[in-house]
Amino acid sequence: MLNKWQNKLLVEMSWWGMEGLAGSAGPAATLEQKFKRIADSGFDGINAFVPKPEDSGQWKEQLDRYNLSFSVNAYPASLGDMSAFIEKAIEFGRVDYINAQVMKPFLTGDEALTLLSGIDALSRHAGIPIFVETHRGTITQDLIRTRQFLETLPELRLTIDYSHYVVAGELHTVSPEAEEMLQSLLPHASSIHTRISNGEQIQIDPGERGEHPMLPHFARWWESAMRHWRTADRLDADRFPVVIELGPPPYAITRDEAGARQEELGDRWKQALFLKQLVRQLWHKGLQ
Repeated sequence: MLNKWQNKLLVEMSWWGMEGLAGSAGPAATLEQKFKRIADSGFDGINAFVPKPEDSGQWKEQLDRYNLSFSVNAYPASLGDMSAFIEKAIEFGRVDYINAQVMKPFLTGDEALTLLSGIDALSRHAGIPIFVETHRGTITQDLIRTRQFLETLPELRLTIDYSHYVVAGELHTVSPEAEEMLQSLLPHASSIHTRISNGEQIQIDPGERGEHPMLPHFARWWESAMRHWRTADRLDADRFPVVIELGPPPYAITRDEAGARQEELGDRWKQALFLKQLVRQLWHKGLQ
């Protein structure tokens, strides 16, 4: 019998992560080539942006051709920003959910709560899920502050990207106190962005077989987020999206740090495929 959660996982590829790929990826310069590579490599969808009106037809054609899900990123600093973005998403008409980096890193207290609760209210009114990402340089850049937000706003839906907290907290070792804090956010996870930090760099190579010592920590957090999501009440149409998001240089570590910063140390496409496989393994492990 098919487990009811079997097809609830969506593994999406970051469009940003397709920039400047080298190594095993080979050339994929055009929009059509990128779509084909993503689909042929077994991804379920794409995480990108709302296409410009003049490009909308081409994007819809490719999404239909390859039967891919589609999510977008927003960078609101106000409720007006968020409302205007939602209108663009509705106009495009193919957006499954919005990942929001709320660009108010120094907003605290009641003002921050008002902004976050307003974004959640806009989301529910429009009928488009909005997940607030845990990200440096945004309203959620502080792990302790984000936990406090959730005490007042327990319905707030998060995209979990713990690479930001690991590097910001220099967590090259994870203490019991840090583990407890990080675990406390995971019941609120509606999505995950996969990136592994070693506590000193934001994005590292996990190794061809996942031998990096930080990988077990991230795998544990991802699996825990998945488990929490499955225990909540869900609609038939609900899906749990995981975005494989490995940024191009200078986000990726490069050999030529003092130069053009384009010579990557690792094979980013190979890493993306490894993480895609790992995410699916973690999801199906929880179904056994």
